[in-house]
Amino acid sequence: MLRVAELVRHAASGLLSRGEINDPILEKHVVTVPRVKMSPDLKLATLFIMPLGGKEPDEVLKALERHRAFLRGEIARRINLKFAPELRFKIDETFENVARIDALLNSEKVKRDLEQAQNIDDQE
Repeated sequence: MLRVAELVRHAASGLLSRGEINDPILEKHVVTVPRVKMSPDLKLATLFIMPLGGKEPDEVLKALERHRAFLRGEIARRINLKFAPELRFKIDETFENVARIDALLNSEKVKRDLEQAQNIDDQE
């Protein structure tokens, strides 16, 4: 599953980076595919995408949905699978989650708690 997911990710990234899809929205955005998740039977591929800078993610998703059949055919041709996986697109929220965790770890409340824990350790 992981090997096929990486092959799908690489093929989709290549299609998007080379501008092989004629769509005005996709032409004005740089779209990355940070990860792909495959179903156990390899018939469904969920592509997590992120437009560079996080601009207009909903419009980029709609554009990708319009070109789903083309992308499916091209990906299947490039990775040479017996069955072309059905494609689904989702926005990758990993970057937002990392930013939220960083904000929490850098908050004053957490810093204060860490200092208190350090002082307790030093006393022991």
